[in-house]
Amino acid sequence: MNKTFDLITIGGGSGGLAVAETAAQLGRKVAVVEAHKMGGTCVNNGCVPKKIMWYAANLAHAVDDAEGFGIPATRGRTDWKRLVEGRETYIRNINRYWDNYVDDLGIAHIQGHARFIDNRTIKVNGERYHAEHIVIATGGHPMVPPVPGAELGITSDGFFALDEPPGRVAIIGGGYIGVELAGMLQALGSEVSLIALEDRVLERFDPMISRVLMNEMTKQGIRLHLNFPVKALVKERQGIRLESTAGEALADFDCVIWAVGRAPNTRYLGLKEAGVRTEANGMVPTDEYQNTNVPGIYAIGDITGRSPLTPVAIAAGRKLAARLFDGQVDARIDHDNIPSVVFAHPPVATVGLTQEEAEQRHPRVRVYQTEFTPMRHALSNHGMTTAMKLVCAGEKEQVVGIHLIGDNVDEMLQGFAVAVKMGATKADFDRTIAIHPVSSEELVTLKAGKPASLQDKNGDREWRKAG
Repeated sequence: MNKTFDLITIGGGSGGLAVAETAAQLGRKVAVVEAHKMGGTCVNNGCVPKKIMWYAANLAHAVDDAEGFGIPATRGRTDWKRLVEGRETYIRNINRYWDNYVDDLGIAHIQGHARFIDNRTIKVNGERYHAEHIVIATGGHPMVPPVPGAELGITSDGFFALDEPPGRVAIIGGGYIGVELAGMLQALGSEVSLIALEDRVLERFDPMISRVLMNEMTKQGIRLHLNFPVKALVKERQGIRLESTAGEALADFDCVIWAVGRAPNTRYLGLKEAGVRTEANGMVPTDEYQNTNVPGIYAIGDITGRSPLTPVAIAAGRKLAARLFDGQVDARIDHDNIPSVVFAHPPVATVGLTQEEAEQRHPRVRVYQTEFTPMRHALSNHGMTTAMKLVCAGEKEQVVGIHLIGDNVDEMLQGFAVAVKMGATKADFDRTIAIHPVSSEELVTLKAGKPASLQDKNGDREWRKAG
């Protein structure tokens, strides 16, 4: 193998493959270094296997609801082995696709761990490789806090390695990974407790989302233990005990899952040898064009600390390759109004500013919101709430935020995200004819007669009307 390339990408995940693919299509000589399987976290230990498990949980909920619609159905014990085998087969097919696609594009696949020798050279398995452009796209790994007994717990990676479902499980962390795992496991037959340091789950989301989700999780039987800073894990005969800094304890768990965040995979890359600056937490700061402080070395994806989402990494990779090799000197990703989804039960979808953020940035903010039981649950004894909020700013009421929770909001947000990105106003929504009967019609029929609020900072007054 020739060891000199136009571009080397360290990491064969979503971002790394995107920049490598685009550069290869533009005729450049490209190599991808990957220590594990192609596809990165998203394909192997993240989005893809998570979504398979989420669909399984949704089907379990559907069986529970079927009787109310006159459909005879009885749910037995989840065939975990069959579910996992199907999931892993699906993932292997994706791995195989990427392996073949990389070969078809003429991209060199270097298997192993990369380490910088200097700002143009890396070493993998004792061999040196050179490139004018090197992209760091190594992603992250689940964090485990340094508390006594921490090793008694597993991470989200460990969740995907489970051979059977846990009976009583404690999930530590109230972020998106924690609530997603909690919903899946509860639906598939586990007895779930979710433990969070904060006083609400999904703390960074609009409070409406947290409130509705916590209510729904409680209805499903998930036990919420908030404001519970975990001090230690202790192994006992009956199971694992969790102790808090306040002296509280929760006991008898068969399994504990850490879901307290992710850390960047940058520690062993030799970035110091290349002169690349990192933050104390290992993140690699970049400018808006993905440049690090060293010319010719770039960083994309989760390791940059901005918008840790698969589509963001893909877009950033493509933009970077276009800038470097296609003359698109201004190609860069716009981090404003990036839509995101949390695959909880029910799912959460959001784009733009929360109400609080909007009120901090704009002198005039108007909020329209509604809560209802969707038709999907009209005859169900386990109905889930749907809640929606439009955050509008300025005299023209530009829609600057949309926050949704409920069945199918994960699918409905994409089109509305386009509208937000284009600067649509509430009047534009109002002029759109609704599709009936679907939940998304609420977003284009919200009027003053439905729950709304107006805050005018200039006049220091607040108007609210409940329909």
